[in-house]
Amino acid sequence: MPIDQAKPIHPVIASPEVVHYVCKRFGLHMSKKLGQNFLIRRSVVDTIVEAADLSETDQVLEIGPGIGTLTQGLAESGAQVKAVELDKRLPDILAHTLDGYTNVDIIQGDVLKVNLPDIMGHKPFKVVANLPYYITTPIVLSLLESHLPIERMVMMVQREVAERMIAGPGSKLYGALSVAIQYYTKPEIVLDVPPKAFLPAPEVTSAVIKCILRDRPPVDVLEEKRFFRVAKAAFAQRRKTFANSMRTTGLSKEAIAAILEEAGIDGQRRGETLLLEEMAQLANVWTKYEKEEA
Repeated sequence: MPIDQAKPIHPVIASPEVVHYVCKRFGLHMSKKLGQNFLIRRSVVDTIVEAADLSETDQVLEIGPGIGTLTQGLAESGAQVKAVELDKRLPDILAHTLDGYTNVDIIQGDVLKVNLPDIMGHKPFKVVANLPYYITTPIVLSLLESHLPIERMVMMVQREVAERMIAGPGSKLYGALSVAIQYYTKPEIVLDVPPKAFLPAPEVTSAVIKCILRDRPPVDVLEEKRFFRVAKAAFAQRRKTFANSMRTTGLSKEAIAAILEEAGIDGQRRGETLLLEEMAQLANVWTKYEKEEA
């Protein structure tokens, strides 16, 4: 390849020296409010990119690129990267740190409010993100519940949240988030990441989790919203029996008893012991019950 056609050589952004330099160069003070913790370990970036299984034909939505520590690794895969950044200070900085990468577009805005179908060109895409811990669950659930053409999600989250995502019935960590993640995806923890891999170092251990979107849910439900109402009720009052927890749905005691009997579920069980299949059965019986009562 002629020298004038060669790709520009960039310093590795995900390193302590470069992150310190960028922050000093642009007078950037990381925001605790926005949960900003920048990766300073390139090996973690490489693992995330590998888990995303990227090629030049892929589109990637990155949430919260920060100063580009992870974005750089995504860009070097050849994929087309759309990076949505909430912090209004950072797009100008990203224009410098990612200068020369023609396959990266920076969109300033809130990922919960921007028009993602338009941004992603109404085509299938992958999600890669180092998510702020304070808003991890709302972002993940919003993406899944929107039924966008997402192929997989590879996310840096708090280790405990990752464990909740993969937790099964009977576990103390099993909850509504577990049900949602496992209904829509096949989750797998890829890597534990220590606090010292970030600047500033958070107080907790992080984890990279890979969630491959399912072609179809593992259970058949007549009404998806009702299925998640059952799941929400199951964990609403953990110390109470499931029959009592179901009262949070607004159903009468008699209706709950009838639905539980028809579904073959013991109402004296705790909600956290229910399998996805049992929640689906309850939701479907509830749907039929209401149609019969109407």
